[in-house]
Amino acid sequence: MAHTVTNKKKLVSRVRRIAGQLGAIERAIESEAGCSQILQQVAAARGAMGGLLEELIEDHLRHHVARPDLNEAERRSGADELIAIIRRYSK
Repeated sequence: MAHTVTNKKKLVSRVRRIAGQLGAIERAIESEAGCSQILQQVAAARGAMGGLLEELIEDHLRHHVARPDLNEAERRSGADELIAIIRRYSK
């Protein structure tokens, strides 16, 4: 996927921030932090993951479904890939 290579630095930065959030959750649990604090951290991490997913879905749509120079088979393939991912995510 060429678009992930183009946005590689930005995507890796987002993933590293998410990894940092997960590490903070682990440390909070290990230190027996309050459940409210841990829940807030989990909610923030979930939001960050959702944001990353949304960005990747948008990029996939733009590059593998909606790009004007794609032929019908390429569009169908890109759409089918995305549908499969959304189905897995929604389970």
